[in-house]
Amino acid sequence: MKTSLYKIFRLECAHYLPAVPEGHPCARMHGHSFSVTLHLRGEVDPQTGWILDFGRVREHFEPLRILLDHHTLNEIRGLENPTSEHLARFVYLRLKPDLPELYRVDVGETCTAGARVEDD
Repeated sequence: MKTSLYKIFRLECAHYLPAVPEGHPCARMHGHSFSVTLHLRGEVDPQTGWILDFGRVREHFEPLRILLDHHTLNEIRGLENPTSEHLARFVYLRLKPDLPELYRVDVGETCTAGARVEDD
């Protein structure tokens, strides 16, 4: 039986989108209360009853939280064009090597819009 879990993190970040057409409102500096949802899947350990301790998921995310939270995303190498799509990919690529259970990252930039990256 396949089982998955998710953990949601919140980030307060500023950014602007340098590649949008002239006059687009997102070309100006603005901020978002981003939600980042990490989705993991795997076998449930019969002893612990979980795939991975949520505390361990938090430990893996903490260096990214420190890097991203209350910062201007454009100033972070790899996020020079910090769309939600690029942010989701950035998080996924940073976490996947040490968190092999990770298969999807959702980034919500507002309560009604966001982006997702996931394994093929």
